[in-house]
Amino acid sequence: MKHQVPSFRSTPNSTASQAKSTASQAKSFSSGKRGFPEDLLRESEGVRKAGLSCVKRMPAYLQMLRVLQAEGHEHVSGTVLAGAHNLEPVIVRKDLAITGAVGTPRIGFHITDLIAAIERFLGWDNQTRAVLVGVGSLGTALLGYQGIQNFGFRFVGAFDCDPKIIGKWVHGRKVQAMNQLLPFVRRGEIALGVLAVPAEAAQATAELMVSAGVKGIWNFTPAKLELPKEIVTQKEDLAEGLAVLSHRLHQLHGTAV
Repeated sequence: MKHQVPSFRSTPNSTASQAKSTASQAKSFSSGKRGFPEDLLRESEGVRKAGLSCVKRMPAYLQMLRVLQAEGHEHVSGTVLAGAHNLEPVIVRKDLAITGAVGTPRIGFHITDLIAAIERFLGWDNQTRAVLVGVGSLGTALLGYQGIQNFGFRFVGAFDCDPKIIGKWVHGRKVQAMNQLLPFVRRGEIALGVLAVPAEAAQATAELMVSAGVKGIWNFTPAKLELPKEIVTQKEDLAEGLAVLSHRLHQLHGTAV
């Protein structure tokens, strides 16, 4: 069966209509709902209880811990972590306690054990497989970022609709045509998709990804996606970040970027 797929270079109206057609066809792609392993997109009870601020601090702790580990250190205190991140020691102690890590008085935390505890808390101890849709400049950069494996996931597939790109190898991934996205995601039971297409194609492409079975989308487009509530989304808007940076720079130094 052939499936229509959204073109990244079509008009918004035509893109949306193509996606709706693809989504309806995708419902009959296989009988019944496919089960997805829960550990592909884990949201542990600890994460829910911790709060977003706590979760956002964890990667910074991990980065420092890995540097200390590489330098040969075996232990670190909560006070050292607090000082390095300009936080009150009580905040760091509460953050680390919720991961289940246990320190030793006057010695601190064993760095290897603490790294493992934080990774387990975030669900980064098992790598989540992800597909990238949109292999332009940004998508290519994401594929080439080796440090992304430290965040607990790896790209297993890359997709685009440009005939000039399809079939080429980009950072170890062969770019596939969009009509291969549905079978690829379903066959691999892949739960995470990274969206790096032009803004006008974002909604249609996201709907196609959801139809294929993706449960979470990391959105690198400026578009605000309208998807079912059970789909987890995280928007990374470079324009918003630059706007904040420019505003703060202007306020502090009278300079804009």
